[in-house]
Amino acid sequence: MGLQPKNVLITGANRGLGLELVKQFLRLPSPPKTLLATCRSPENAKDLNDIAAKHSNVKVMKLDVAQHTSFENFPKLVESFIEGEGLNLLINNAGINIRHGLVEADNESMMESYTTNVIGPLLTVQALLPYIKQAAISSTDTSLNCNRAAIVNMSSILASIAENQNAGLYPYRTSKAALNMLTKNMNLDLKSEGILCFCIHPGWVQTDMGGPNAAVTKDKSIAGILDVMSKMNGETSDIFVDYNGKSLPW
Repeated sequence: MGLQPKNVLITGANRGLGLELVKQFLRLPSPPKTLLATCRSPENAKDLNDIAAKHSNVKVMKLDVAQHTSFENFPKLVESFIEGEGLNLLINNAGINIRHGLVEADNESMMESYTTNVIGPLLTVQALLPYIKQAAISSTDTSLNCNRAAIVNMSSILASIAENQNAGLYPYRTSKAALNMLTKNMNLDLKSEGILCFCIHPGWVQTDMGGPNAAVTKDKSIAGILDVMSKMNGETSDIFVDYNGKSLPW
């Protein structure tokens, strides 16, 4: 059947992996009926706005996941776009990478990382959960998959405790490890409601965050992620995978 969720929301969609997600979703054989693309400053998101101007199904929305006040009117606006159909797929992509080591890590850098990388996805799920549940209930599909109802959290291999051989990156590593636990909790809580939850490592990607010397292009990473999303289901126990679908250790 392939990947064909009707209504999709992507956070941090103005650049990097988020913007590439928007582009590749639009190239699917059956692109989303509604693609909600959020970012902190829509007025400065030229590339995203250019895409929205050419594709009526793309709606650019303001959301700063690090500001709890940003969520006050957000659910109602989402509801106005999806028109009672539910939200089939939420991709929590927005994140920051503060690269402080043991000596440099401080209260500010740790709190900022947790606020954006952990609390942000949690608040986003809480705000949109009624619509994700609605999608799960209204679907004729009884299996767990990304077409019916799913939450995908963008994580990192750097969150893996088992794979950590280099130390460093205290704010980023610890906040993404916390995101993994958040995802595991959601997976257990929401499976019975027909909602699939998993986290994915996009690879070391050539973005502003990953840098120009990264090993993987945005195109290859997102193409892999979409392929993984098309295959993930409730039958697998692997909920921490990379963009090739390989299971990663916690």
